[in-house]
Amino acid sequence: MHFEKIHLIIYTQSKMHLPLHLIVVILAFISYEFEAIAQYVPPYTSIVVPITKHTDAAKPLYSVQIMTTYVNSEFLHANLLIDIDAPFTWNDCIVQWNIYPGITNSSTLPGWGFCTCPVNVVNPVTGSCGEALLNYEEFTVNTSNGRNVFTGFLLVTTNSACVPSSSLESFPANVTGVMAFSSSPYALQRYLVEPLKNSLAICLPSNSSAPGVLFFGSGPYYLLPNSDVDVRSLLSYTPLLKHPDSLGYYIGVKAIVIKNKSIGITGNFSTKLSTLEPYTVLRTDIYKRVIWAFSVATIGIPLARPVSPFGLCYKAIGTRAGLKFPNIDFSFEDGKKLTVDMANSIKQITKDVACLAFVDGGATAEHAIVIGTYQFEDNFLVFDLENSTFGFSSSLLHEKTSCSNFNFTVTDDN
Repeated sequence: MHFEKIHLIIYTQSKMHLPLHLIVVILAFISYEFEAIAQYVPPYTSIVVPITKHTDAAKPLYSVQIMTTYVNSEFLHANLLIDIDAPFTWNDCIVQWNIYPGITNSSTLPGWGFCTCPVNVVNPVTGSCGEALLNYEEFTVNTSNGRNVFTGFLLVTTNSACVPSSSLESFPANVTGVMAFSSSPYALQRYLVEPLKNSLAICLPSNSSAPGVLFFGSGPYYLLPNSDVDVRSLLSYTPLLKHPDSLGYYIGVKAIVIKNKSIGITGNFSTKLSTLEPYTVLRTDIYKRVIWAFSVATIGIPLARPVSPFGLCYKAIGTRAGLKFPNIDFSFEDGKKLTVDMANSIKQITKDVACLAFVDGGATAEHAIVIGTYQFEDNFLVFDLENSTFGFSSSLLHEKTSCSNFNFTVTDDN
């Protein structure tokens, strides 16, 4: 009920000499109605989408499956790569909103309107640049209480660019674009509103046969079979750092520790987090010391000929169930540490060769450390953008669960 209507009711009734006690009853009812609206708490705390691992491209990549167009009483779905660096979302589509052909805004990014802006996009697989037209697009997502998927949907209208199919060169099959989850003001999460908190949770699956999960919202988050354990209770937190030339996310690693041997990070120790790099990339001076320390810690395990792109490999049969390799700790300035155990540090290449899944980024690498996706698989990550903190678990396998254990069964949200 609008205030103008309330005023009209009281004014009209007062002209009719309505008894004072009846006016009080009407006002009390109206007050209760407004209070009920103000106190309404939606049943959901987050949105949720499945994550797919793709192994049919030049490197492993991960996509979210999101609903797009509503056709014949059902939603069509698109698979878009997860990119925590991209300035905006883009996908293979046709611009429909530009009702004035040939007219574009002069600004870099548009305000609300019917005109498109020409922009450049970078193919995350090939690194090649292409042209696109940026405007807005509607995506639909499921809501969740962190434990189940609800029948209720949220419609999100966000900046998005349309690219020609040629921009998808070397993409995995059935992946048609990139979804931006960076700190950009044009990333998807910037268009989500209360009660959703500005917090992004990513749990990358370790295989392509079962999906991982991505949440946006403050939680709680639950994974089977531990349906009563909020995954947030397993997390440690460290500050997110800003980088002047990037929309991505950084943390402050001051040392890498392998079996009590500490490798200090000199110079700029901001460490980049990536959803596109398949393995952790180290600047050459750091890489050499890590290889040496890991070699010393595994002196009893026979070496194998290195397999590109890795520089340290072992003769190891059934690595994950047999030989024991040491943990690798990324130590932060605040005393916290991100532990990478054997499940995320050793990659089985063949049935009898396994390699340390860290690569040499070169002597002049832009970043001292870039932590890649192999190190994050089956780890729960939270980018708390309201408090500028990064939450991380160790391997969820220690908790007898994994990123593929979210219950995607749809339930009623009443």
